[in-house]
Parts: sequence; C-alpha cells; structure tokens
Amino acid sequence: MSMNLRDNAELYGTESSLDAVELYRRSFGLKAISSNCFKAAGISAVLIDDGLRLDKKQDLQWHRNFVSFVGRILRIEHLAEEILDGEMPDGSTWTLDGFTETFKLGTFMSLPHVANEIVGLKSIAAYRSGLEINPHVTKEDAEAGLSEVLESGKPVRIANKSLIDYIFTLSLEIACQFDFPLQIHTGFGDKDLDLRLSNPLHLRKLLEDRRFSRCPIVLLHASYPFSKEASYLASIYALVYLDFGLAIPKLSVHGMISSVKELLELAPIKKVMFSTDAYATPETYYLGAKRARENAIQLYKIDIGRKPFDSKASESPNSYMIGTNVREDSVSLVRIVWVDTSGQHRCRVVQKKLFDDVVKKNGVGLTFACMAMSSGTDAPSAGTNLTVTGQIRLMPDLSTMREIPWTKQEEMVLADMHLRPGEPWKYCPREALRRVSKILKDEFNLVMNAGFESDFFLLKKLEREGKEDSWVPIDLSLYCSSSAFDAVSTLFKEIVAALNSLNVPVEQLHAEAGHGQFELVLGHSACTYAADNLILTREAVRAVANKHGLLATFVPKYALDDVGSGSHVHLSLWKNGRNVFTALDASSQHGMSKIGEELMAGVLAHLPSILAFIASVPNSYARIQPDTWSGAYWCWGKENREAPIRTACPPGIPHGLVSNFEIKSFDGCANPHFGLAAILAAGIDGLRNHLPLPEPIDENPAILDGKLPRLPMSLSESVEALENDNVLREMIGEKLFTVITGVRKAEIEYYSRNKEAYKKLIHKLSFGGKLVTESVFRTALVQYGLKSVEFIPNYLEPRNMPWCAKVDMDKEKQPEVVISTLSELPFMMSGMPRPVRDLLLCLRCFGDCPRKPGRQLHVHWLDPSDPNFEVANNLKQLVKKHVTGNPVMLKVNSKY
Repeated sequence: MSMNLRDNAELYGTESSLDAVELYRRSFGLKAISSNCFKAAGISAVLIDDGLRLDKKQDLQWHRNFVSFVGRILRIEHLAEEILDGEMPDGSTWTLDGFTETFKLGTFMSLPHVANEIVGLKSIAAYRSGLEINPHVTKEDAEAGLSEVLESGKPVRIANKSLIDYIFTLSLEIACQFDFPLQIHTGFGDKDLDLRLSNPLHLRKLLEDRRFSRCPIVLLHASYPFSKEASYLASIYALVYLDFGLAIPKLSVHGMISSVKELLELAPIKKVMFSTDAYATPETYYLGAKRARENAIQLYKIDIGRKPFDSKASESPNSYMIGTNVREDSVSLVRIVWVDTSGQHRCRVVQKKLFDDVVKKNGVGLTFACMAMSSGTDAPSAGTNLTVTGQIRLMPDLSTMREIPWTKQEEMVLADMHLRPGEPWKYCPREALRRVSKILKDEFNLVMNAGFESDFFLLKKLEREGKEDSWVPIDLSLYCSSSAFDAVSTLFKEIVAALNSLNVPVEQLHAEAGHGQFELVLGHSACTYAADNLILTREAVRAVANKHGLLATFVPKYALDDVGSGSHVHLSLWKNGRNVFTALDASSQHGMSKIGEELMAGVLAHLPSILAFIASVPNSYARIQPDTWSGAYWCWGKENREAPIRTACPPGIPHGLVSNFEIKSFDGCANPHFGLAAILAAGIDGLRNHLPLPEPIDENPAILDGKLPRLPMSLSESVEALENDNVLREMIGEKLFTVITGVRKAEIEYYSRNKEAYKKLIHKLSFGGKLVTESVFRTALVQYGLKSVEFIPNYLEPRNMPWCAKVDMDKEKQPEVVISTLSELPFMMSGMPRPVRDLLLCLRCFGDCPRKPGRQLHVHWLDPSDPNFEVANNLKQLVKKHVTGNPVMLKVNSKY
C-alpha cells in the first residue's frame, strides 16, 4: 500500500499522502489523470472485458483517447445470462435449441457491428463449476442444466456444470469460426472460486480435442499458484498461451518474481504475455506496468541507466510523446475548438507553454455572446437573453487533445463551456448532449450510437480578368464515378491518414451525385463521441483541401440547380455492449426490437421540430426537396432513400433484421451535439410513452403528394414547430431552448434581407486559401501572345499534376492546346519569394519535339538576369510549331 501511494504521489508530483493524491485527482478529473497514467505506463492497447460490471464504466470509445488500440473481450457467461434474463421471441419457456440459436445469433450479431473491436472471447467457468470441461456433454444433460438454471429464477446466474460445459464448447466453435482466442480465468480469485477446480491441468481433455486444436487458448493470471502447471501446458500444447496479469501487481514482490520465473521454466518465451489486468482506476494500469518492468529488470539484472518510470525522466526536454515521432517540446501552438449554436467552427489559439501552465486547469475566457451569434453576423442575436456582458471559460477536454496532422508544431483540443472550472454552462453543446444521454442511460440503461455520412463539395478557384473570382466544382462526374475518385485519390489518402491519426474511424468514401461532391462514411460510436468525430472530420477535410488549393464546403445547397449535401446520421441502441435496436429474430414485423420501434417512433413524431436543430439555416430547406434523396415528406421507410427516416440492413445482418435507422435531414450547418441531443430527447419521449410506429412507406413519397404531409419547407416552419413542442423544450432546457430559437430567427431575418448571402456560407463552412498559381501562370503566358488561359485543377495526381490549362493562341486560329504540369508547382504556397513581374516563363525544348501527344516540354521559372532568359522569346513559336492540336506535358521546375 505504501509503495503504491509513493509511486502515485511521485507520478502526480504531490506529497506522499492519500489526501494529497486525492486532491490532485479531484482537481484534474478522470480524463486528465487517465491520460497521465496511460502515457507514463507506455500502454499502447487496452482490451476490455465487457462482463465486468461497474457502476460508471466508460465505453470503448472513451479509452481510445489514451491509447491507439482498444479491443473488446466478449465474456461468454455474461452473454448467456443476459439472453436467459430475456424472453423467447414467441414468449414461451426457453429450450436448449432456442437458447443455442439465440446465443449464436447474439454472438454473431455482436461481431459484424464491432468487427474492429472484438479481439477475443473469455470464460470464467473456473468461478462456476471448475475447469474440468467436458467437451462432449450430451444435449440431454445440457437441457436438464438449463431447466435447473431457469427454475432458480431471475436474474439468471449459470452455475450448472453441464450447461456451462455446453456453453463453453459452443463458444469454442464460434471462436474457431471467427479466428478469435479464448481467454480462460485460471488460478486464484475471490471467495466464489474453488481454487482446487481452477488448476489448468483440468483442461487436458479439452486441449486434446482435435476440433479446437487451432483455437488459441490464453490462461490468465499466471494460473497462480499453479504457475508451473500452466508452464507445462504451454510447453506441450501449441494452442496454449500464458498471461501473467493480475499476479502482477497483486502478489508480493517475491511472489511476482517467483511466479514469472515458474512460467518461464518450460513455456517458450514467445507464448508468455503480460497485461496489467487493471480496472476501475487509471492508477492500476500504471502500477501494473511499473511493477512488471521493475520485476523484469530485477529478474534479468538489466541496467538501463535509470529507474523505470522515472518521473523526472518523463519531464526531460528530450522526451517523446507516446505513439508519435514528434518531440513534446516541438509543439508551439494549441487550438481550442468549439462549435457555436449556428454550427460555425471557431477556435482560440494559445502558446503551448501558456496552455500547460494556465489553460489546462483554468481555461480561456469567452463572452456569453459567443453562443448567441448567427451564421450571418458576429453579434448576439435578439431574443436569446445572451449579451456581450458576462464571460465563460472554454475548458479543454484533454481526452480529445490531438496533434494536428496537416500542419507542424500544433495541437488541437475540443472545449467544454464552464461558468467557472468544474461548473458546466447550460448552453454548452457537449454538455447538452451528455445531459440527455445520461437520461437515456439512467432510465433505460441504454446508449445511443451514431455514425455520420458527411457530404461535401470540392471547389476550385476560377479567376476572371476584370471580374470577381468565383469557385466552381472540380469536376462534373457522376455518383460513385471511379474516375472522380481517381482524380482525388491522393487528396483522400491524406484526409484518411489525418483522420486515422485523430482516432476517427473511416469506413467508406466515394463520389456523390453532385458536381465535385464526395462523401465520407464514419464508423459508429456512442453519440457523444460521434459528434466529436464529425467536428474533427470537418476540420480535417477543410484543412487538407486547403493545402491542395481547394475549398471544401459542407453547405447544404451549394448550387441551387444541383443536389445538396447532408450529414446523414445512422442511429442504433446499445445495452451492455450489444445492439438492442435489432430484433432477436426475423419474426419481428419491421426487423426492430420493441424499444427500437419506440425510440424511432419518438424521433419521427418530433421530426418537424428536430429540423430546427439539424437543418439550421434557410439554405437547408433548398436541399430538402422531393426526388433529391433528402427526405421531404413526413414518413419513414424500409431502405427507402426518399424517406427522411429509413431503416437499414447493411451487409452481415441476417435477412429480415435491421441494425440501425438513418436520418437524412441532418446537414453540415448543424451543431452535431445539439442535433443529436434533440434526436435523443425525441427518442426518449417515444420510449417513455411507448409511442407506436406508423406503417412504412415503401415507394417514392412524392407519388403520395397530398396524402402524405410535407416536412417543414422553411426554417420558419421548423422553428414554429419547435416553439410548439413542449417535450423538446423540457428536455433541452428552457434557457438553451430560448437561445436556439433566437439564433434561428436571426438566421431567417438575415437571409431574408440578404438573398445572395447564402453563397458566403461556402466560405463559412469551408477553408479556402488564396492561390497565386493562376495569376502567375496567366501573366507569364499572356506576355508571350496567348489570348486566354482557363485553369482547371487536375486531380488525377494532385501532387504531380496539379494544374491543367486550356490555351487559345492569339493570332492564328489554332485548336485548343491542353497544358498540364508534371511536377509539384512551387507556387502552391500562399505567396511567392519574388513579385509576379519578376517571374517569367521560359520554355526549353529538348530534342526535336516531334508532333505527337504526350511530348514533354520542360518549363522553368527564371530570373530576368538569367543568361537563358532570352530563350523565353521562342515560347509562342515553339508552341505553334510543335504542339498544334496535340496535348503537351510541361514539366515545371523552380530555382526558388
């Protein structure tokens, strides 16, 4: 105890007392101390046993804030008990066949949804009936065992040996099918365990069964006090592996060392693993890793020059961040990011030292008015009750802190809004979603998962002589066009890499139906994390596009004569790590569970009001039109993409079942936390009042115009619906409700007075950099007799062929000549090292330049004082003489 206290105090830099350590923990909070402990321990992966029941257990996504990989271990007894606590689909008493089918389905249904999360199965049979598993248990014995368990009543606790053996064998078959290891608790435990029956030698009959010879079995906890027996099994059975977590740090120092020694006496070292077996508090992860390394150093007499986990060493200016190659002291700026009521992304930037010294604990000041601004003006909107008087604190959520992948020496962190540190502000978007999520958890023990599909346009800048520059789509391709993706593949590789580094899961990407429009499909997670992920995705897409000289915009209706962009959201309900939105079997009318139907019925009932949150500017309603795949009518459908709400059955889901439902009205102007909070509040109303789901619409709703009601056709109509919705008013809170309606009315007033102002949204919902490229290129070419130049960004290979130009000759009528660059242009930067007038284009001809497509002509930027400058005068003649009517490839180099 004293050793652990001393180590924790040293880690936190406090006095070595319980009071001092506890004060530190309360002051910095769970996320900060978790980040500290995981980083100090050097832990790179966490595997979470979903059968461990804790009152305030954090989910998988939360742990991803601290390590690069988080996996799920599916505890088989927990799953079986959860199934038996429920009812047979037809209401009858459980039979072994019914249980087997549901268990397989329950396991199968868990796996496709979290294929990237589940890494193995686990059994605690040692706690129930011991490890002498009979792999050939008869169906009759298992049936009798099931009856005995059911007669004991609920909640079910499976202790019958025959039924446990049956479930164990069934799980091994599933593990073999999915190539998962099976962890087995062996050795010591609490008083429920009969130590005599937890000796791993009891497993020999199972290990000899050829059916399971290719399924890895991991003996946990060093099998203490049976470490020698475990070592023996690992030495003679290829499928047996050992893990000595829990033995370290639970045993004494001598016990830890002797246990590891015994494991290594016979077992091949490649089959011996260590895990902290930590739970409940982050310090257990740190202490487990620390003790394991200390013991290894003592066991092997390793001299590494300093003590492991030396806290002073971790503060060295030469230390490195866990999981990166970037030195900690290289970061100079930190962006503190929030999204306001109108959906605008905003940030404050502070120097790293100030962030570490002050902002981490105290935040940065921000006016109350920040949450009362519309997208049209940076001033508080009337009727919000928020003014320029008063200040909040932007408190960085350290669990979201990330190194920015598209720029150097910067980090970013999402912020919560507090009146003072530790006191959340009622208008904070992230806190609003947490509040509603807590209601769902407290009342129904449910979590809502969300996954976004984010549409956006990629635009290029078109400069026109004497006219205002404009932005136009980069291409005119079709939905899912392979050539469209080829054109931006390099750009998307950079975007996906950036999102991966931000721990945002990307599942798919493709060209959408609009000109220059694309879609990113994100993986699902608990809605609080999904909202954060959407914010990070927008930031990454905009910034990377900007690096390539493009403008990426999420505006709902960029071009009134083209399709719009949405942020479609897919939603599901989860309980104890399982998707409970899905029906247990295909006998359900709509493939949904009862609670799934009720939640979706609530969302559908309140959808007109919800639009004020998820379609939050007047331009949103130019997108929500019939026959545009945006959902204009008030209805739902099964796989009906013209319905605003559709149920989905993705690959891997059994026929007749659905795994989630999609809301198509959500768009890129919405604050994702407010939007999901409104949706969840409506769903909770459906659950509380058991709202019935109307019949689905299985055809284009536009055909039923006049029979089906339209959803609000303007922001004014959705705000009116919201003001009459007392359920959402109560769930969201009166003060926040007032701000949202006030800001929406300000949007209506501003855009009604400024009819063309929606066009500015492409800049407010995007990042765009000024490009010198076109003006430089045009100025140089026109000097040599070229009448006009139209520039088109070429994204077949953005880094190597960034620009195309259509060139008309000045004097003789010549066919158009296409000029493309072959190497990265030096003037993709925002400025040039010399004025444009000092840069002239010179064409050098290599060889005879025969008339054939694809001939390479090498282009150089030259200083007028360059002795080769005079050859520039031959540009027009060379083009006319050698490339008339043929495509010419220009290679650009620069001396600057």
